[in-house]
Amino acid sequence: MSKSVLNAPHFHDEAAAYAWVEARVWPNGPVCPHCGGLERISKMQGKSTRIGAYKCYQCRKPFTVKVGTIFESSHVEMKLWLQAMFLMSSSKKGVSSNQLHRTLGVTLKTAWFMSHRIREAMRDGKLSPMGGSGGVVEADETYFGKVKASKVRTVTTSGRPFTKGGRTGPSNKRAIISLVERGGSVRSFHVENADKPTVVKIVSANVERETRLHTDESRLYHGADTYFAQHETINHSAKEYARGDVTTNSVEGYFSIFKRGMKGVYQHCSEKHLHRYLAEYDFRYNSRIALGVNDLMRTERAVRGIVGKRLTYQTTREG
Repeated sequence: MSKSVLNAPHFHDEAAAYAWVEARVWPNGPVCPHCGGLERISKMQGKSTRIGAYKCYQCRKPFTVKVGTIFESSHVEMKLWLQAMFLMSSSKKGVSSNQLHRTLGVTLKTAWFMSHRIREAMRDGKLSPMGGSGGVVEADETYFGKVKASKVRTVTTSGRPFTKGGRTGPSNKRAIISLVERGGSVRSFHVENADKPTVVKIVSANVERETRLHTDESRLYHGADTYFAQHETINHSAKEYARGDVTTNSVEGYFSIFKRGMKGVYQHCSEKHLHRYLAEYDFRYNSRIALGVNDLMRTERAVRGIVGKRLTYQTTREG
């Protein structure tokens, strides 16, 4: 990242940080988070007034850009929030809470909570169908991390006993299903079981019927041709990885980035938080350099996602 970006005022000055966030959350001017009012809003002045404080004279309540966002009730300086968001947005495989703790000078508990709030801001709540006429969507499943002891199974999702005592393959691991639109975005789901009803429900709900669906030879996708324009498969067991433009290399590439980051950077992730880590990796993949999005633009996208996603420490601990 260029020196000019690293030296930007909003990363070092609190008033500039508030102004930078306001310009992205309120592009058309301040909006009262209490009543939704757009008029009769004044910036509060005075030496003792909080930075970025406004008052709405429709509901007569004060507010800042923090209210109704992931920043609400946080005592962490806005410039530190922006530094953390830039670090998490610009690091391809993520930044650990320990690293944020050392870099920002906050406690480890604060760094952990900040990172989860930022992942919440990265979560995309507006999900339109993927693919479409002429489009290709790759679907695949993977398994990462062990399930907790109370969820350990002795049989497969189809009711058959595990081979080799359940010590290999996907047995008792957390299941993840991802859909990647060729040359576009990814959408990932942590599911209880990667069985056929679950896979069919996710794929049919998220992919347009006119789409060409590419998968491996897994039986989970048998019959998908009845839902989509075409269902083309790659036979990995026969060492086939591409046949013309039929491949699942994009979704497997996404899994590779996700697993390298989770093992090398985060190292430990409880199952109740797995969906937030998936949201983080989805966000960076969906706003990658190949799609014309640089590190600063990616940070701006994350900042625009802070509204309406309040997350408290208690709810974070509970999952």
